[in-house]
Amino acid sequence: MAVPRALKKITETVWELPISYKSGMLVPARIYATEELLAAMDEGVFEQTSNVATLPGIQGYSFCMPDGHWGYGFPIGGAAAFDPKKGVISPGGIGFDVNCGMRLIRTDLSYEEIQPKLSILVDRLFERVPTGVGSTGFVHLSQDEFRHVVEQGARWCLKHGYGTAEDLRRTEENGCVNGADSSTISAKAVERGYKQIGTLGSGNHYLEIQVVREENIFDRTLAEALGISFPGQVVVMFHCGSRGFGHQVATDYLKLFLAKAEKHRIALPDRELASAPFQSKEGQDYFSAMKCAINMSFVNRQVILHRIREVFSEVFHRDPFDLGLHQVYDVSHNTAKLEKHEIGGKTRELLIHRKGATRAFPPGHSELPDIYHSTGQPVIIGGSMETGSYLLTGVEGGSQTFFTTAHGSGRTMSRRQAKKQFQGKALIHDMAQKGIYIRAASLSGLAEEAGKAYKNIDSVVQATEKAGISRRVVRFIPVGNIKG
Repeated sequence: MAVPRALKKITETVWELPISYKSGMLVPARIYATEELLAAMDEGVFEQTSNVATLPGIQGYSFCMPDGHWGYGFPIGGAAAFDPKKGVISPGGIGFDVNCGMRLIRTDLSYEEIQPKLSILVDRLFERVPTGVGSTGFVHLSQDEFRHVVEQGARWCLKHGYGTAEDLRRTEENGCVNGADSSTISAKAVERGYKQIGTLGSGNHYLEIQVVREENIFDRTLAEALGISFPGQVVVMFHCGSRGFGHQVATDYLKLFLAKAEKHRIALPDRELASAPFQSKEGQDYFSAMKCAINMSFVNRQVILHRIREVFSEVFHRDPFDLGLHQVYDVSHNTAKLEKHEIGGKTRELLIHRKGATRAFPPGHSELPDIYHSTGQPVIIGGSMETGSYLLTGVEGGSQTFFTTAHGSGRTMSRRQAKKQFQGKALIHDMAQKGIYIRAASLSGLAEEAGKAYKNIDSVVQATEKAGISRRVVRFIPVGNIKG
């Protein structure tokens, strides 16, 4: 596909569209990719990354990570920092699945121990963690109770026996962003979300049992510090978000921002970038509502972790903590957060939008839990169900992207294309041949997530390391998978 002629090569992994590329650009647009990955990016990536560079108050650059592909408003893999006083907040820069994120759990079990029981584990997890469109969970709440939950985040889980204090310490933001006010969310958003806690959802969401291989440990010292201590070790990784609740929050405020566009006089190159001044009432209300969706997602993943521990305990007839089921970390995508960063030689508070992109703080950062103060923030990058996933850490070089890195493989074809090209039954057979046992809510949904519909996860991760925005630690191989 056509790469813009104006694109300049800055380094082997950094490419730039100058301000002159498009009328209205306030900062350059930077794409992080190798030549191979750049060639695989759709044209929408360049269009959308440069569109973001026109938004009021943007600072530094408009970014796209190595897994970038076309999205709604921002590219998926997009990131941007805004001046909170002069800048905007944009639902298109956060996404519909607010706080769609990754959680990694280590165990003391080896592959040899779980292999005879792998199908039982996957089958029971499939029963206990509802998947698919419209699925509902086992946590029964009234709509008023749900409003309290989204204000409290994962702290609510501790009060109700669904987690430990250690889990929260190993979750981004300790599992709760402050300032979430449920009066800013609609009744329709509550209606869509209050029955969905503890559910995986559909699309690219998954729950996977994975294994560590000797040749896939890239930094043994860091791996051990993060709880990955021996070849053959079994881990559990899952990916999900705020379900219909987050989608409705985004939908509600996109409509509002478009209705208020004339009032705020924000010139938009694309209606999907509908924005409001961050300091406006509409901007602040959306910021609060988005925080509610972030907190719902933390609760959702915490309850799923509780169910995973239940299943492992039942199958192996031991306490889950005796089996070593401890959380490594939980990272968020699809958020906007106020963070302090250095820009122009000064430390400033900035509003960081990350859409399909992961925060990656370096060693010594004040917001890291003590246990990871010397390692840097754990970064979890999920691959396709047929390939593998990665554990990385944040590094000092990440300051160039406001400590942001990739979040996954990144699609190379649309879901519609994938369904035309692949068949769910054939994928189940092919994965079984590779030693991967899978359960899926939908064969057509499975076809959408075929490995060949995604970029090469190894190439994406190597690009992040080569660019100096995160460091590889371990690669995990899937052996059991649950798809929505």
